[in-house]
Amino acid sequence: MTSFPVLAPMRPPHYPAWVEASVSGYAELNVASGRWPQQGAIERSRAEFERLLPQGLATPDQHISEIWSADGTQVVGALWIALQRHPAGIGAYVFDVKVLPAHRRQGHARRAFAALEPFAAALGATTISLHVHAHNAGARALYESLGYGVTGVNMQKSLHEKVPTA
Repeated sequence: MTSFPVLAPMRPPHYPAWVEASVSGYAELNVASGRWPQQGAIERSRAEFERLLPQGLATPDQHISEIWSADGTQVVGALWIALQRHPAGIGAYVFDVKVLPAHRRQGHARRAFAALEPFAAALGATTISLHVHAHNAGARALYESLGYGVTGVNMQKSLHEKVPTA
């Protein structure tokens, strides 16, 4: 039985398309969660990516991988982690995981996260952390099923919605 790698370093020709799709997706998530207004969201997202990845794929401590199908024939998504140094040690932080729409709900994200654990450990990480938006129930269910637990909760109240009075 042949075993194919699930995660492989992103190839440079694929980076520009990935970063554009990720910038757009990050902007959409932040608008949908109410963190950002629609106006200026793409620009805000692009600035964040430029801050985090100033050297693109060559940025130190940033690891962007392609997620490959189980049979090793095609790229089905991407996973981006950053190594972060904390007083308790080194942690890997998942900035982005994306499975292409035609390949969702086929176990690719689950396989990618299983492959991520030994990869991150080999880089010296003792933990893997991530953020999931509250409205993304499917992602939250996946992460919980993989053993991720809540470490904090951000809450927000809109002051523009009318609050009923007694």
